[in-house]
Amino acid sequence: MSTLKSASLWIIIFLLFILVFMRSWQGEQRQELTLTQFLEKARAGQVKSAVDSGGTIEGEYISPTDKNTRVPYQVRYIQGEQSSWLAEELIKDGVEYQANEHSNMLQQLLLSVVIPIVVLVGLWVIFMRQIQSGGAKAMSFGKSRAKLVSEGQVKITFEDVAGVDEAKEELQEIVEFLKDPRKFSRLGGKIPKGVLLYGRPGTGKTLLAKAVAGEASVPFFSISGSDFVEMFVGVGASRVRDLFEQGKRSKPCLIFIDEIDAVGRHRFTGIGGGHDEREQTLNQLLVEMDGFNSNEGVILIAATNRPDVLDPALLRPGRFDRQIAVDFPDVKGREKILRVHSRGVKLDPAADLRLIAKGTPGFCGADLANLINEAALLAARRGRQMVKQPDLEEAKDRVMMGPERRSLALSHKEKELTAYHEAGHAIVQSLLPGSDPIHKVTIVPRGRSLGLTAALPEEDRHNLSYKHLKNDLATLLAGRASEKLRFEDYSTGASNDIQRATHIAYRMVCEFGMSDRLGPRMFGEPSGEVFLGKELARERNFSDQTAAEIDAEVKRLLDEAYGTASQILNEHKDTLRHVAETLMERESLNGQELQDVIEGKPLSPLVVDEEPPSPAEAPVESKPSTPKPATPIVLDRPREQPS
Repeated sequence: MSTLKSASLWIIIFLLFILVFMRSWQGEQRQELTLTQFLEKARAGQVKSAVDSGGTIEGEYISPTDKNTRVPYQVRYIQGEQSSWLAEELIKDGVEYQANEHSNMLQQLLLSVVIPIVVLVGLWVIFMRQIQSGGAKAMSFGKSRAKLVSEGQVKITFEDVAGVDEAKEELQEIVEFLKDPRKFSRLGGKIPKGVLLYGRPGTGKTLLAKAVAGEASVPFFSISGSDFVEMFVGVGASRVRDLFEQGKRSKPCLIFIDEIDAVGRHRFTGIGGGHDEREQTLNQLLVEMDGFNSNEGVILIAATNRPDVLDPALLRPGRFDRQIAVDFPDVKGREKILRVHSRGVKLDPAADLRLIAKGTPGFCGADLANLINEAALLAARRGRQMVKQPDLEEAKDRVMMGPERRSLALSHKEKELTAYHEAGHAIVQSLLPGSDPIHKVTIVPRGRSLGLTAALPEEDRHNLSYKHLKNDLATLLAGRASEKLRFEDYSTGASNDIQRATHIAYRMVCEFGMSDRLGPRMFGEPSGEVFLGKELARERNFSDQTAAEIDAEVKRLLDEAYGTASQILNEHKDTLRHVAETLMERESLNGQELQDVIEGKPLSPLVVDEEPPSPAEAPVESKPSTPKPATPIVLDRPREQPS
């Protein structure tokens, strides 16, 4: 349809061109005179000029009615002896005579024949190309959409990747194998056919692939998993074949497929069963990676966030020989990532990136990059010359908990309720032995929360003990216990705390085997079938009587945690009141200030961190801020527990 529209447009343009050309070529209409009439006017002195074009004389004569009017004329005669005689007569009568035979004939030929033919041929060629391109597009559905990255086009190298040293080493070996195969093959080793990068979003899988493209001196093809699947049957498999054909012609080469779970999910679980287009694409991918035909020298690198939904045939050795986990970085890794992303930022030499790295457990590379960017934007908004530590701390809070909502107007009663709620969290967290130290308490609304209590782990933790989880339950329910103790009433502010506490208690009983009554047993297993990449149900492998016992154990854990929180707050009523009043006055307390309030020490005056803009910069209005350390362990925000 689009081709037909383009052809119609070109035909209309051609007709308009011919119309304009004919009108301009015809020009001004000339009066046809016989040779006798022309000679009479010449003898009468009315003809002023005559241009002889060989058989045709053109010019102007004076109108007999108005001497100021010139009338264009045209006279035709037979060429031969009459030509010289006619010229002599015109010159004798005083006519300005000019012979222009060849040039005028060439002009007429050019205007009447050559130009229309050239225009017609040009339009015809364009028209045919439109038709051919339309046909080519119709036949190009089966062609691969992979982008070829040439050497030097990608500027990212392994120096720009930090926090994933093991993954870098594995991929560095692949690059070295491509550059010098004899180094590894001399002992009989073979190059891996595929490398699968898996991990949570934002951990740097795609960045690692870009670094490989920047380091490797071989062709690098990049494509997304969703680019294979189209509305037409068979297109995905055809594109897979074409992709590997391109790789064979350019081997040794690297092929990177991002989000491979778009085409690599379990077979026979999607809509359409075995005839699903996605499954046909996966079957072709399996054949190309390790089928009857060998693809030596073509290495496939793939990335996914969901390795659990990939087909087992795709993950076996011979296809993906290496599966590399790209997980969240540790403290040292986070510090390295912060230094990488702060290269192009004017950072204050006194800024402590290690302190920021220590306070951001659970942050991935994308979170840390966003933190540095937010700090730079905050510093620019405040008119600073460089990014300072308070900017980094505030940016950490923004990334972790969202921006402050100081414009949200709270009544005095709501503000007091929030202060006591957060004070309950903070006191129980601080007084329970073995709990993480509090790093910040605030009643300034952030995100969807009216207040926040944040704890800073002293080290990265990968396993949680039974005692630590019980402390978490008591801390989560301390906000509700504090409201009950102070106001003899409950509010909806503890809904998220109750939800999270219930979730932790159920996992302690059903997954972690932390119930003495039920023993070390797992209750409820994930469903064996994955529908469209998502588990929709858990298989129940226990009786109704066991279900009642599970509910009883969960209730026992929650009741004990609530009792522990209520007992601690009853024993420290004065401390609770003091912390809540201080929060209403100062709105935010860091860890040291909270400890001073609990111990009854006086607080230092509130220091306003404010730096005037430099004379070279325009002043930027901003609210003053104080250093606000934070942590991702936030009591009013959902937190993942390790499985």
